[in-house]
Amino acid sequence: MFKYVIDSDIELRLLENRNSEELFELIDSCREYLRDWLPWVDSSTSYEDTKKFIEITMKQFASNEGFQAGIWYKGEIAGVIGYHKVDWSNKSTSIGYWLGEKYVGKGIMTKACRAFIDYALIDLNLNRVEIRCAEYNQKSRAIPERLGFIEEGMIRDAEWLYDHSVNHIVYGVLANEWKENNRI
Repeated sequence: MFKYVIDSDIELRLLENRNSEELFELIDSCREYLRDWLPWVDSSTSYEDTKKFIEITMKQFASNEGFQAGIWYKGEIAGVIGYHKVDWSNKSTSIGYWLGEKYVGKGIMTKACRAFIDYALIDLNLNRVEIRCAEYNQKSRAIPERLGFIEEGMIRDAEWLYDHSVNHIVYGVLANEWKENNRI
């Protein structure tokens, strides 16, 4: 099982069925906030939906295609970070993430992303990590920018958010860049 202690306040753990209720409560407590940038919020309306999501992520982990981790802050689940899918033949992956509203602005996600990037490029021996963010989601875009990713371009109308399309900005970092910039 994946468990990574970042510091005395932040811990990443593989999501398990026993986390379904607390994860659902977090989603439910900040739906309007999450809805601005996440297309799945309206379809994740019940505890059962959250439980199904966790079961899917457990299958993803078991099949060695990546995984999703809960982000715990001071003992409370604060959000989720995960690899969308590991492309072993091309030695690459992409990361997605979100935080509950009351946890934003504390540096939690930057630290969680740094840990996930380290794990991908060092432990999994991948060569590339990508992060895609909605063009106008400045808080999300600040994370790869802060971590030294290269802005590689834009995918137009990349995602449908309820009643409109949003462009995605693509950020990438290669293993040699990460190791050089982070002195690993």
